[in-house]
Amino acid sequence: MADIRPFPGLHYNESLIKDWSTAICPPYDIISPQHLQELYLRSQYNFIRLEFGRELPQDTPADNRYTRSAATMEDWLKQGVLLTDPVPTFYLHDHYFRYQGGDCRRRSLVARVRLEQWDKMVIRPHEGTLTVARGDRLSLLWALQVNTSPILALFEDREQQICSLLADQEPGKPLISSKTVDGESHIVQAITDGEMINRISRSLAGQSLYIADGHHRYESALTYQLEKGTNAPSASEDEAFNFVMMELVDFGDPGLVVLAPHRLVRGIPKSILDGLMVKLEAFFEIEKLPLNLPDVGQQVDDLLGGTNEISIILFGPAKNYLFGLRLRDPDAAGQLMPSFHSELYKKLDVSIIDHIILEKLLELTSEKEETGLTYSYDITEAVGRVLDQEYQLALLFRQVKPEGIKAVADAGDKMPRKSTYFYPKAPSGLVINRLV
Repeated sequence: MADIRPFPGLHYNESLIKDWSTAICPPYDIISPQHLQELYLRSQYNFIRLEFGRELPQDTPADNRYTRSAATMEDWLKQGVLLTDPVPTFYLHDHYFRYQGGDCRRRSLVARVRLEQWDKMVIRPHEGTLTVARGDRLSLLWALQVNTSPILALFEDREQQICSLLADQEPGKPLISSKTVDGESHIVQAITDGEMINRISRSLAGQSLYIADGHHRYESALTYQLEKGTNAPSASEDEAFNFVMMELVDFGDPGLVVLAPHRLVRGIPKSILDGLMVKLEAFFEIEKLPLNLPDVGQQVDDLLGGTNEISIILFGPAKNYLFGLRLRDPDAAGQLMPSFHSELYKKLDVSIIDHIILEKLLELTSEKEETGLTYSYDITEAVGRVLDQEYQLALLFRQVKPEGIKAVADAGDKMPRKSTYFYPKAPSGLVINRLV
């Protein structure tokens, strides 16, 4: 099924870049304007210049963030800042981070994966996408003709074959080793042994791959492949543009952390807000619970993880209370969602929040989402932003487990946009995949 191959990656020249932590950056979709500026100042070689360059007021079609990224990459290649590995390589990436007070490691394999259309079910999405983000990534692909950051995808290693193969990899001098910054560090080893590469490829060949993070990048890569193929109809099926760079993680990896993107809402008219609790009672049993500050994070975790069937918590209508919501009739709620969705989709907490509470009760249309809706991955922060009157309501819910992601994708469905947040994000700038 999945066609997974090594590739000669492009990466920083360690003789010039002494501290990798100053050079790598987060993927484009979590970089705030302030953080973008900080990354520019961190190093003249910070990867932000390729991944997500600054927009300037004087930008033109001939001089813009994409053309500047292309010029920077060309300069870095000429100066030897970026080097290409001499042979096709699998990259074993150990991502170290802190979570809930503990030390964690997420292990992944960075590889080239053949692009497949969704209907083949070889590569399976789990969330919807936005057209604007797809267009941005497509423009960058055409400007640089490289994958700047990997798509995070999951596979099922039931018998731990791949885990064992990677564990057998003899540790040597790392290709890449970064210092710890913001609680994260990285070690990357190059796997170049032909027999090991063949064994890994064969073990993964029967797999379907589930996109965890990077749906926009994958869809942009599909469009890029189509456009490149149209311009070069006689090109081989093994041309680099028929593949995309992925970071492959086992569903069972102990470092696989999935957070819930809690909803924060504002801009709701007073008339709608005043009638919300009465409308909620038509769908939910409501339990009023005293708010425990500063331990609200643990309080909400305990409520959502308990046996009381509370799956959604609302904060905002009363500043000293949380409201635990228990759905009265899941089947009735499901009938209010688009009929083409699976039964699994209709029972997701995030689907109930988006379709029943946001769309039906709060009348939050897609046009209002840009200014009226945002997301927080930290319960304490979400509650704090409502207490500070930055937002009117917080809707908190249980994180989706990896097996739930797989089940929805296997049903041929997609979860609502922003249903999951894989923590931490795989960085940009460790390894680059050239498409020419």
